[in-house]
Amino acid sequence: MTESIERDSMQYDVVIVGAGPSGLSAAVRLKQLAEQAGREISVCVVEKGSEVGAHSLAGAVIDPIALGELLPDWKERGAPLMRSVTQDKVLFLREKKAFNLPVTPNFDNRGNYIVSLGELVRWLAEQAENMGVEIYPGFAAEEVLYHEDGSVKGIATGNMGVGKDGEPTDNFQPGMELWAQQTLFAEGCRGSLSKQIIEKFGLDQNSQPQTYGLGIKEIWEVPSEKHQAGLVVHTCGWPLDSKTYGGAFIYHLDDSKVAVGFVVGLDYQNPYLSPFEEFQRFKTHPDIRTTFEGGRRIAYGARALVEGGLQSLPKLTFGGGALVGDAAGFLNMPRIKGIHTAMKSAMLAAEAVFPILENLEETECTSGKEAAQYQELFEQSWAHQELHAARNVRPSFKWGLYAGMVYTGLDQMIFKGKAPWTLSHHGKDNEQLKKAAGCTPIHYPKPDGVLTFDRLSSIFLANTAHEENQPDHLTLKNPQVMIDVNYKQYASPETRYCPAGVYEIVEEGGQPKLQINAANCVHCKTCDIKDPTQNIVWICPEGGSGPNYGAM
Repeated sequence: MTESIERDSMQYDVVIVGAGPSGLSAAVRLKQLAEQAGREISVCVVEKGSEVGAHSLAGAVIDPIALGELLPDWKERGAPLMRSVTQDKVLFLREKKAFNLPVTPNFDNRGNYIVSLGELVRWLAEQAENMGVEIYPGFAAEEVLYHEDGSVKGIATGNMGVGKDGEPTDNFQPGMELWAQQTLFAEGCRGSLSKQIIEKFGLDQNSQPQTYGLGIKEIWEVPSEKHQAGLVVHTCGWPLDSKTYGGAFIYHLDDSKVAVGFVVGLDYQNPYLSPFEEFQRFKTHPDIRTTFEGGRRIAYGARALVEGGLQSLPKLTFGGGALVGDAAGFLNMPRIKGIHTAMKSAMLAAEAVFPILENLEETECTSGKEAAQYQELFEQSWAHQELHAARNVRPSFKWGLYAGMVYTGLDQMIFKGKAPWTLSHHGKDNEQLKKAAGCTPIHYPKPDGVLTFDRLSSIFLANTAHEENQPDHLTLKNPQVMIDVNYKQYASPETRYCPAGVYEIVEEGGQPKLQINAANCVHCKTCDIKDPTQNIVWICPEGGSGPNYGAM
């Protein structure tokens, strides 16, 4: 069995899990601090994607504030922030009509840029490597390692070349143990190791339950006459009902390319709802379809996002490490922006971690210190101010779309985010689903293959690949629960909320059976979040697996 195989180990000062905007920002900031102090420190970043940026997916309009603090000369360095926002529009949709809404401060994107997150993190990785950071894409951090006192010692990367039966194949390579004085978890939303860390150290015992959304995105090439470089459009309303939180975005990049996406809050109640189908329906709206008619869809992807904001942030530190970026949940949902806050959180973590790094050339680290100053630095930062001002917007939508919109207007325009109270969220997303018997099925139109599509043709555009002969990374605590509870009581919601067609009900001997098409998975983590009984557990597949989003 693979458990008994010996692994080599390497010691670093800091190991970072995830080469996204937060992980790379932490690496760059650590190297800057070391240079200023005339010290040498070793920093290693591991990334489960086949290359840096392979799993990076966001809208994305970026506020460059954190980038400017991290690398003030980013323009001279050639950062891929080329397309500045020229115009903002906010639309409220009814089935056949669109109404312009006022552009509130949250939706004012003057000074911001429309970017590809994949391109941005590849550029950030270059900056980090030029400073001496070691980056290893294609290596999935699979296990947290602990010292005898319970503090974090580092991580182990997953074994490669393990067969479906759990036994080594001819291509077997054992994982590596990466030990560190400090381990920063920058896995993004619902990171598999971050989830374990939060539970082990009880980091969320004083915060509200985290709440999530599912974001689905396509890139289109559209006719030049329909393209308005720099235009940013956000919508709410149709096709979602007034009880369901969500909305869409349309961002016009350069070269006749348009990013279009749809976000559905994963606290939705009707098990018959399919976020993917709602997105396809959205594109058929008379005021939306005109942009895409005559165009061509060239990319597709999906990712869960963290919506809970300030009141759902866990404690950020523990013995031997810290949570940064969306592994903790720094997204500002009302602004639909999280890259700048993720980067800032990582920079602050680096500033708290660097002073407690010891010179360990002669001795081995036997206990992980806690960089407790990180929490304090965050609470004194503009990132905290921003999340504090936005904290009541998302929870207000538990009262429905119209009450939420009215409250948001009052909160942002009258109180300017300084209301003396803090609203609470509804509870855990997986507990919000109603039983199928009390809900109305939703009948979605068939895709036309021109404007609207099915999931299988979409996954093809996500360039998803998994080694077929590897253990399934989508595991069930109890397979029978998927029939006894999910199928019989909730009409198998996993067959609809998954944006990649991973789950389907098939008949076997006249009985329903859940089939898991793990090779389709785009690593969005929705199943890990929304499954009503929390019976589905997402674990890291072999390094290099999953989507390859390129310039999404």
